[in-house]
Amino acid sequence: MAGGDGVVKKAGVVAIDSNVFIIDLRYRNDIHFDINQRFLKRVYSSGDSVTSLINLLEIIGILSFNLNERQLSEFYTYFPKRYNVDVIPSLTQNSHLPELGIRRLLEIMAMKASFGDALVMGFLESYIPHASYFVTWDKEHFEGKIGMKVLTPAEFMEL
Repeated sequence: MAGGDGVVKKAGVVAIDSNVFIIDLRYRNDIHFDINQRFLKRVYSSGDSVTSLINLLEIIGILSFNLNERQLSEFYTYFPKRYNVDVIPSLTQNSHLPELGIRRLLEIMAMKASFGDALVMGFLESYIPHASYFVTWDKEHFEGKIGMKVLTPAEFMEL
């Protein structure tokens, strides 16, 4: 899905936030679990979904409290297959985090964004600029701050 420069140029892509995957992986009793799972099944079938490398690393950081090093490494490799999602910009463990300009991160944070959310937004605009939707349970953190429609999984399922 990504070009040689790691940028997704295809329109109609659905970018997915970390919390959608975390609910699926860790919070089966969450009030949103059922709709969250239906959303993940729908995007799995479509094959047009992505998440950022920052999101995947955030998920792994959360899982690190319950998994050992080997399990974390295996999860890193297995994640795209489990969810039929592309990780952008790169998935090789020998790569480095791509640069994001500090000035841009500060501009995003000036819009009342946490550092973690600013990193996600910076990656979205740099590597997934043509996504049609960003799907998150934290809609209020992103709405009006990125160049794509922000929806919850429940809202996305109504499309």
